[in-house]
Amino acid sequence: MGKYFDDLETRSPEVRERALFRALDEQLAGARRHAPYFAELLKDVRAGEVRDRKALAALPLTRKSGLIALQKATPPFGGMTAVPLSRLARVFASPGPIYDPQAERRDYFGLARALFAAGFREGELVHNTFTYHFTPAGFMFDLAAQALGCPVFPAGVGQTELQVQTIAQLRPVCYTGTPSFLKLLLEKADEAKADVSSLRKAAVSGEAFLPAVRQLLEARGIAAYQSYGTADLGLIAYETEAREGLVVDEGVIVEIVRPGTGDPVAEGEVGEVVVTTLTPEYPLIRFATGDMSAVLPGISPCGRTNVRIKGWMGRADQTTKVRGMFVHPAQVAEVARRHPQIVRARLTVAHDDQKNDTMTLQCELRESAPGGFVEAVENSLREVCKLRGAVVPKPAGSLPNDGKVIEDLRKYD
Repeated sequence: MGKYFDDLETRSPEVRERALFRALDEQLAGARRHAPYFAELLKDVRAGEVRDRKALAALPLTRKSGLIALQKATPPFGGMTAVPLSRLARVFASPGPIYDPQAERRDYFGLARALFAAGFREGELVHNTFTYHFTPAGFMFDLAAQALGCPVFPAGVGQTELQVQTIAQLRPVCYTGTPSFLKLLLEKADEAKADVSSLRKAAVSGEAFLPAVRQLLEARGIAAYQSYGTADLGLIAYETEAREGLVVDEGVIVEIVRPGTGDPVAEGEVGEVVVTTLTPEYPLIRFATGDMSAVLPGISPCGRTNVRIKGWMGRADQTTKVRGMFVHPAQVAEVARRHPQIVRARLTVAHDDQKNDTMTLQCELRESAPGGFVEAVENSLREVCKLRGAVVPKPAGSLPNDGKVIEDLRKYD
């Protein structure tokens, strides 16, 4: 292999887009034929109809937050798999529980691309500290390392003293796991005066990669790169030597949508990550992850030409309770949809002097508010949310670009 994992990473964006949507047409057909859930969800979608992102955005979302109920109703996978249980290699349980399938296929979760970008190369021993118990993280990275020709020591979590001893004796070059656990292992090694200097490369995930931890690892001579994925989807995006955002994987289509809706936001605007995977065995289509991110402009300096995202920027589920009633981001979106003058809306929940709940809908407008605008939006807010609230017009671009649709400012101390 050369600088890149394969030629897919450097193809022109136009060629990639055409290839992705050709593959998506096959994915939709297979999902309708073999996955009962998608057969019902996509029953009105005709072959060849979804040829671009505008058409894709018209398809309904499937929310990760709804998987528990769907899987309970139709075990084990909610009717979303396109192959029978006998065709699967493993079944995992993530907290919830949410059950995730793994087909018998080389690098099923697609993490090999991320490990290659992190510098992992054939023959280098990988010390894998992701758990192999219940959840798929251990196997996700294990299968990826094997696809690159890297032998794996399945360390799992815990037993830090024994792990340090093993590293000192086996001299692995590569580490996979959370960044905080790598930091802990280095500290334990210092206490034990053990030589773990063989570690030079790390692929980290599962938590925020804090700048202080990155700097500590760099000081120890370890080049660490983060990746973003889920147990359901596998790899979504990964860091490269450019250190400018995360490059989207070649096997998924990523959209950023306004929380509570399926509507794509403008480039650079923070919203919810929605992923369509091209994995035929588990054809998740417009899968709303509940994570927040934003698209970065332009192409990565590393030479990879796919879209880049900023990485994980918080959670999209901002549902809150006001005066005993739940208010959802989808309701805020519905209020904004009724009034075309609104570019963006943000509902702020606070306490007044008597600790009573108050709601204020801040509305970015395309132009100055027409007569009667505030009263009309207040009526819509009351109709949709069944609660009264104030409405404050704002100039375009004045609300923070943080993806928040509902901001809860109440304090209970």
